Amino acid sequence: MNIDLKKRITTKQIATMAIFAALYCALSLIAPIKIPIGNGLEIGIAALIASIFGLILGPYLGATTALLGATTAWALTGMTPYGAPFILAPMFNALIVGLIFYKKWKYAFAIFTIMIITFLFTPPVTPLTGQSTLVDVGIPIVANWYIAAAVLFDKIIALALILPLAYFGKKMSVAYGSIFFFTLFFIGNQADNIWGTLIFSSSPIIYNGIFGMDLIAVQFGLIVSPFLYPTIRLIQALIATLIAIPLVKILQNTNWLWNKNHILIDQKPKTTTTT
Repeated sequence: MNIDLKKRITTKQIATMAIFAALYCALSLIAPIKIPIGNGLEIGIAALIASIFGLILGPYLGATTALLGATTAWALTGMTPYGAPFILAPMFNALIVGLIFYKKWKYAFAIFTIMIITFLFTPPVTPLTGQSTLVDVGIPIVANWYIAAAVLFDKIIALALILPLAYFGKKMSVAYGSIFFFTLFFIGNQADNIWGTLIFSSSPIIYNGIFGMDLIAVQFGLIVSPFLYPTIRLIQALIATLIAIPLVKILQNTNWLWNKNHILIDQKPKTTTTT
């Protein structure tokens, strides 16, 4: 990635990073709203504010802040093995949101695509042409490609939504207001989700060694996940939108945003010709 090294990190940005990381940690500890999904797996609602980090601090500082907040919260809650695999998930949320908002959407698209493709090579769905026998959970035979489709359909939708945001972001914001931010944060939260699903499914060391689930249990969980995960991500995106709209209105004409070259300004600067 071509990171602009000429843009110095200011003391104000460092202070903002520290405040946001502390906010993430505080929300995780004081308001630990989590949705349990079995076998030690749970989704923390506090992770939704990682989207705000990417919006305000940009993709790189925002991702760093999310990682710092998530790591600190994990350390203060006992450093249990259940949370360790998912520490990077909020980081990807902030990174993807920041990349899209600050006109580096191609990087966001590439990262998201790589995670989706990598999932196709994890044990629960490999090979795609194979079939899984889930007799133990009351389902005789399920094609691996069906499991993959059940997991990825909403992530592919999120990936596709990057394109209209990249090309029509300002028009969407002006015409539809909150829909722009809701879509942006939905994509960010889906990036969080695909990383969590990918790392959880990547190796028996994680899904069996940490969570005590065999391959059949993992495959069954992945089949039923489409009925739960998209709803959670929509709720997270909605809450983040309610926070972001007034915040951006306040900060848009200030120097608190990472830089002024973001998606809500004209996509192509005006040029003048001389004769």
